[in-house]
Amino acid sequence: MKWYFPQYLSQDLQLRRRLEEAINSGSPNDKFLWPIELVSEPSFGSFGYIMPLREPNYKGLVDLLYGKAPTNYRALATTGLQLADSFFELHAKGLCYRDISYGNVFFDPATGEVRICDNDNVSVDEKDEAIVAGTPRFMAPEIVRGEAMPSRQTDLYSLSVLLFYLFIVHHPLEGQKEADIRSLDGPAMNKIYGTEPVFIFDPGNTTNRPVEGYQENAIRYWPIFPLFLRDRFTEAFTKGIRDPHNRVAENRWRATMIRLRDSIIYCPHCRTENFYDIDALKASGGKPGNCWACQQELQIPFRIRIGDNVVMLNYNTQLFPHHVDGDKSYDFSKPIAEVTRNPQDPRIWGLKNCSGVKWAITTPDGSIKDVEPGRTVTLAIGTKVNFGKVEGEIRI
Repeated sequence: MKWYFPQYLSQDLQLRRRLEEAINSGSPNDKFLWPIELVSEPSFGSFGYIMPLREPNYKGLVDLLYGKAPTNYRALATTGLQLADSFFELHAKGLCYRDISYGNVFFDPATGEVRICDNDNVSVDEKDEAIVAGTPRFMAPEIVRGEAMPSRQTDLYSLSVLLFYLFIVHHPLEGQKEADIRSLDGPAMNKIYGTEPVFIFDPGNTTNRPVEGYQENAIRYWPIFPLFLRDRFTEAFTKGIRDPHNRVAENRWRATMIRLRDSIIYCPHCRTENFYDIDALKASGGKPGNCWACQQELQIPFRIRIGDNVVMLNYNTQLFPHHVDGDKSYDFSKPIAEVTRNPQDPRIWGLKNCSGVKWAITTPDGSIKDVEPGRTVTLAIGTKVNFGKVEGEIRI
């Protein structure tokens, strides 16, 4: 239960109405710790609301940033996906969150599942005068400059900042300009985040690059990720800063996070997660490059192309409904396929049919075979798998 002090209620006269509307409309999805019921005590002159209890396995994103919640990139990509999808669902109902930040999000380090709290900030998009304009460092530049109030467009900026923190563990605007400031007071923050915002990796403006020995996270983590993720961040903090209506939308972040999750490969020497980056592969003449952690040469595993998407077939890879039938629920609890090792010959790997439908495969020699549920198709270059609605081809 969350309870409000009477003095807070005197500042936010629309709070009860917002909560009643939220309770009546229901949660956008199960990731929100959404208001369930209002509670009041007349003698206190105040009220509060009941919301679902956060499960103990969920940690704050602040814990992640301070190294107190060890996780992996597969989980983080899932977190990014669920954040983008959840705010898409919220915005689709005509609502805006108004205060997206790492203080309002919890995640399960093992799976990446998210929980979003403090939903009493939520309001109809551009309807109410906001009591909370946002959290410093997450507010869109136009809010910092006093030119706009929270809206879906400003939510999109805050979401991009949150995702940048998730992977780069740094703020996208804190580079040389921030390092040169001795006191990060109000005027200085207005300059960095509002009147003169410059992305630290802006390809057209190098004046705000991160400083070695001071902003090491940005320097260390940025090169780890594939070009398509870096390009998306660059778009978010160049075009998206200049034009609020040209920000990266939630559906594009969803697609980027799915692709990032599917791009993971493991270093054969130290087992560290790396990423399959087709752009880097082309630039290097087909050389896979070196592991970012141990600097040993990587090896590219089998992969399967399904339509326009490529999924790396690691020892622990699973395929899910969204890979083969366009399902947008992004349910990772029921895989339709998984990579397995042949029990008679551990050198041979296959793709096991975990679905309830029969597959049809075409082998490299042109033979057509059925793969019943529970059976496995051997990973071989050129094998084509018909999943029903789409066909995938195994490559290396």
